[in-house]
Parts: sequence; structure tokens; C-alpha cells
Amino acid sequence: MDVLTEVIASMRTGLPAATRTDARAPWALRLRPVAGAGFHVILEGTCWIVPPGDAGGEPLELAAGDVVFLRSGREHVLADDPSTPPAGFHTGPDGGGSFGELAIDGPGPRTVMLCGAYDLDQARPHPLLRGLPPVIHVRARHGRHPELRAAVALLGAELSGGRQGADGIVPPMIDVLLFYVLRAWLDDADAPDGWAAALTDPGVSRALRAIHDEPGRRWTVEELGRCAGLSRAAFARRFAALVGEPPLAYLTRWRMTTAGRLLRETRDPLSAVAERTGYTSEFAFAKAFKREFGVAPGGYRRSAARPRSA
Repeated sequence: MDVLTEVIASMRTGLPAATRTDARAPWALRLRPVAGAGFHVILEGTCWIVPPGDAGGEPLELAAGDVVFLRSGREHVLADDPSTPPAGFHTGPDGGGSFGELAIDGPGPRTVMLCGAYDLDQARPHPLLRGLPPVIHVRARHGRHPELRAAVALLGAELSGGRQGADGIVPPMIDVLLFYVLRAWLDDADAPDGWAAALTDPGVSRALRAIHDEPGRRWTVEELGRCAGLSRAAFARRFAALVGEPPLAYLTRWRMTTAGRLLRETRDPLSAVAERTGYTSEFAFAKAFKREFGVAPGGYRRSAARPRSA
């Protein structure tokens, strides 16, 4: 997998959840915080997204085909007009994915949208997620991001058609939507910095790819610099400037992230997890893991396997 795909996969703790809303004005929904990243896809009509009062942002108008990604899943309001009083509403992940429908009757214009959340680990967010803008708004402009616009059109068709197989098609399409949104953000960044620049920098991206391909390898800064085509000192400076931490610190972070994912998603023995993440003994691995996560690997695995309440 490429670095972006692996980062998102490592943070995924459940399936996406969403609600298809068919609303006629006047209407306003106050969406409660969710333990993940929120999103909205405007399928028909227009609406406004209003940030919480303490966020200090201005209301943002959305049109058909627009997609909004909310990095932290903060509380906000969706409304036909910023002045419409909101009603409380919750939509978000329950750890197993869910899809619902909501209809709001009114005499005014119609808006159809998909609102929901990606269940991502917010306790230990990857630097890529922390580096995203709080709100990513991808407008439905002609000639821009044709793949994203095609995905929105297909998603709208599946949600409105009532055809057999939609329950199996919609969840992976929402996953695809996330990658198209992040790709659009990377493409639109005029002067990228941080992780946006790291993913597009030829040398640093090669070093990141090497770390992600072989997290268990005994990498040195000099070896990673050779992967990047830079001297040791130049590579160390450039990597830290773009990624936000030194190369070996990021290597340790990614090893622990990989270990957490293996403990959640596999039944591999601890010795195998330790070996795949660069530790020569279970003891050394368990000590490093507990220092990072605050819990022993076995306890972490048991907690991850415990059913979560909706």
C-alpha cells in the first residue's frame, strides 16, 4: 500500500456510518461531536454549514456536488439558512457501520445530502490527520477532480435507487470518497507544507515508503538518507522540517502504530508482532508498547476485541 492508504488503514477502528437526509426548508440540524472525522456530501440543492460558536468561523455555503471533510468530528450545524434555529441530531460511527435515512418535511426548497463519520482513532492521531485543515471543502467545479465528482454521482445514484446490493456497495464507496477528498486537498494545496509536502517531496516520500514497507528493519538515518538521495545531515533536516519529527522518532511511532493494528486485526502471537515491528524479544516490545499506549499488548488486544456500545 502507498503511504496515504496505510496511514488511513492504521487509524481505522470501524466502518463508516452515515445518514441520508432529504430535507425541505426550513430546517436545521445540530450534529453532535463524533469519535472520528465527519463528512457531508451534498447530492441535491444547497445548504449551510455553521461552525460552533467557540470556533470563530464563518458559515459556509454548500452546493450540489460539494464535499466537506471535518477533521475532528466537532459539533456543528447544517441548515437551509444560517438563521434557522437548529434541532439536536446525532449521526456517527458505532464501531460496526450503520446507514439510516432522515426526512424533514417543509414547504421550501429541497436538499438531499449524506452526512456521517469515519471511525478513526482520535486518541493517537497520525501526524497526517493532525496536519489537515479543520474543514476541507471540495467544491463541485467543472473540470476539477473528475474522479471525486464521479464518486459523488455514483453514491447519489446508489442511495436513491433502492436497488439490490446497495448495502454492499455504499460502505466501500464512502471509503473511496475519503481518499478522493484527501487527494483533492493534496492537489489543490498551492504551497503545501507539513505532511502535504512530505507526501509530494520525492526524497522524503521515498524514505517514508521505505519505513512503511519494512518497519521491522534496523534503519539508520544514513540508510534512509540514501533512499531519499540525500546526505545524512540534509535528509535529517528535511525530514524533520516536513514530517515534524526526526526520522527515527517517526520510525518508532510507525512501529507502534503497526503493532496496534496487528493486535486489533490479527491473532498473531506477541512474538510475531514484536518481530514484525523490529523488536528482538517480547519483553522489549511489551515495554515499548506500554510506554506508548499506556497498556500492555495483551490488555490492548482484549480491549480492542470487546464489543463497543452504539
